[in-house]
Amino acid sequence: MDVARRPLADALEHAGALLAGAGRIVVFTGAGVSTDSGIPDFRSPGGLWTRYDPRQLGFRRYVSDPGTRRLAWRLRRELHHMDARPNPAHLACVRLAEAGRLAGVITQNIDGLHTDAGLPADLVCEVHGTGRQFVCLACGERGPMGEAVARVEAGEEDPACLACGGIIKAATVSFGQNIPPEVWARAEALTAACDAFVAVGSSLVVQPAAGLPVKASRLGARLVIVNREPTPLDALADAALLGEAGTLLPALVGAAIGEPR
Repeated sequence: MDVARRPLADALEHAGALLAGAGRIVVFTGAGVSTDSGIPDFRSPGGLWTRYDPRQLGFRRYVSDPGTRRLAWRLRRELHHMDARPNPAHLACVRLAEAGRLAGVITQNIDGLHTDAGLPADLVCEVHGTGRQFVCLACGERGPMGEAVARVEAGEEDPACLACGGIIKAATVSFGQNIPPEVWARAEALTAACDAFVAVGSSLVVQPAAGLPVKASRLGARLVIVNREPTPLDALADAALLGEAGTLLPALVGAAIGEPR
């Protein structure tokens, strides 16, 4: 069934009914969840990737090319000063947790806004890491991203690890870099144990994370997709809604926990 072609009101009512009977809901979030917080997604006009080519920022190039690292630090400096705040989509996940219905949030985002919204850290699985910290690729030293950005602003275009002199980067999973095994194992475990999987604000094309909704559906969970544009998995979903995460996710959570309209 082409669920993406349902009228939005009908699709929302149908999806709400599916979630109303779910007790272990996983919310999977992508860049579209943070756009209302002022963080542009990478595929929209005006997005960061219109000014920074992701092909130039892959992990292998980062390690081997000082010019790539200088470019990446300019990007990181720009992101650090966005001063983004949680929006209604993030707060909806908190409401779901407070109602005892949230098994966990698996996020592709690196902005830390789920925990800023008040979601306990043990309910958040950041499959692509965090932009809030830096990490040394040689010795594993970690620290607040603000410290590294301050060094860049003081004139260090490619700051090195102060502990060992090694290369440092944001503690994120870059293009061409593997998700840490323990993080991926947690994401798969959350997916396998849920009875409803809600993918929100993700194009569902970046692997391996985009395979999680497929896994959830194959294991019998209800699959609901919310995105501004159609995704490759809409036909697999039990409900697919086209629209903004900041509007639709709060409505879905309200339906799931029985809030009056």
